[in-house]
Amino acid sequence: MDAWVWWLIAAVGLGIPLVLTAMPEFGMFAVGALAGSVTAALGGGIVAQTLVFVAVSVALLLVVRPLVKRSRTQVPAHRSGVDALTGRQAVVLERVDGQGGRIKLAGEVWSARSLDDGASYEAGARVDVVEIDGATAVVMG
Repeated sequence: MDAWVWWLIAAVGLGIPLVLTAMPEFGMFAVGALAGSVTAALGGGIVAQTLVFVAVSVALLLVVRPLVKRSRTQVPAHRSGVDALTGRQAVVLERVDGQGGRIKLAGEVWSARSLDDGASYEAGARVDVVEIDGATAVVMG
């Protein structure tokens, strides 16, 4: 069997743990094995094939791996949905206390309750949204 076929088998063999474990390092080694296969198909000797495999794999590890790690730990800059409503100001439409009430938040009418059960806010007051609990905004003055 030709050397390039062995390199393809190695690439597939490295691709299997990539799929099973979702570890991108295996994918980088699989790409290195593909590069070794291409080198073998072009007539490169075993030393050239091995050097190409090592060079491509190490280059991918040094360049791509830090990018993948950084993208996994980055918090999205743009909040959406109910997360975007937390921290916004609202106007009280109907008295809000620990039992409930109504506010206008982001152009919509929301049911609301105060964060502190003893606190109450009269109509026209401005309140801050602390969190969204289901379909109810939890607010404080």
